[in-house]
Amino acid sequence: MMRGLTARQLAFGWLHFALALPSIYLLLGMPLVLREQGWSGTQIGLLQLAGLPAVLKLVMAVPVERCRLGGGGYRAWAGLLGLLLGLALLGLAYDFPLAQPPRFYAWVLLISWLATWADVPVNALAIRCLPVEERLRAGGIRSAALFLAAVVGGGLLLVVHERAGGAVPFVLMALLLAVGGLLLRWISISVPPEVGRQPYASVEGTVESLNHKGAMGFVRQPAASIWVALLMLLFPFVGAGWVYLKPLLLDLGMPMEQVAWWVGVGGGIAGALASLAGQRLARSIGLGRALPLLAALATLALASLGGVGYMAAGHALWLVGAGLLACAMGALSGVMFGLMMHFARSGYQALDYGLQASLFTLSRLAVPVLAGILLDRLGYPAMFTALALGMAAVVVLVLLVSRRLQRAVLNG
Repeated sequence: MMRGLTARQLAFGWLHFALALPSIYLLLGMPLVLREQGWSGTQIGLLQLAGLPAVLKLVMAVPVERCRLGGGGYRAWAGLLGLLLGLALLGLAYDFPLAQPPRFYAWVLLISWLATWADVPVNALAIRCLPVEERLRAGGIRSAALFLAAVVGGGLLLVVHERAGGAVPFVLMALLLAVGGLLLRWISISVPPEVGRQPYASVEGTVESLNHKGAMGFVRQPAASIWVALLMLLFPFVGAGWVYLKPLLLDLGMPMEQVAWWVGVGGGIAGALASLAGQRLARSIGLGRALPLLAALATLALASLGGVGYMAAGHALWLVGAGLLACAMGALSGVMFGLMMHFARSGYQALDYGLQASLFTLSRLAVPVLAGILLDRLGYPAMFTALALGMAAVVVLVLLVSRRLQRAVLNG
């Protein structure tokens, strides 16, 4: 039984990796290339708005929850959307209009929309297939998969771009998605037919009924309001810091390939390991203690980057701050993904996940844009200091509410 669960966890980990890789490469890896091409901090910040489809995950979840696509349900949706995503990647590989920002934005928006939509049925399927006691572990594995995607998308694919040309990374990502399709087929065979889905008697009023029962039921869960606040505040400040870290090192004179190896690969590996360590910490000492510690680590990482900036220190100290930031991001995201699975109710997995992901993205996208404006006007030290102050306020909130959240999770 445990061996089967481990195989299933790893299969979902690969699916998360393959789906996240295009967005990570475009939104976190490509800023380094774009900075080299002369794009401004504001232009790079605006590129992050290509992640706006994630705000609409709740809307995307409605057809996933409602339409079975010939009886395939979550699996069929994941397969169809994954296929369309692969075709879009091949289209961008053929076009690749770096000198035409509006056209490049359009391609990135399309890929982000398809990857975001495909993420909904994959996560809903994972929530349905994995037992409750495996959810924190699943959150750690998902976060580790995303950081491994950061290793590839924020590091290795940049090296491939430099050495083999801009089209090759997109072809490779399409091939990785094809492997994910094979794993999805294996999951379809190894897991019983979908159960626990809500039946709907008629088409008329279905969406209204689903939204009422789903949304109202979600917010009525114990500690749901606390979780929504933390969901929107725990990650955006560290995420914004990470977006601008590679352009910063490039501006400081570090060669592009060296930035890719040190921050993209090294930072991604550190984040992946921290993801697994974060969920183990939460399981061993409890969420009430773990969340304040992890939020404090994020504050320390951002403050250290601000301090290094004001000191005008060398590359070595910047890389130490980058390592701290990667560890804080990994540990926080691993615990958060596990909690997202906990707050997704049986029969509403896609809807509840879509709702939480929409709220998460709403705040995550706003902060990098504001940080980019601050960067252009005041510079990197002021930007990191402002992010650290925002994260410090979140630490205070976490100290006040984390115990109540822990009790709700344990009783749920």
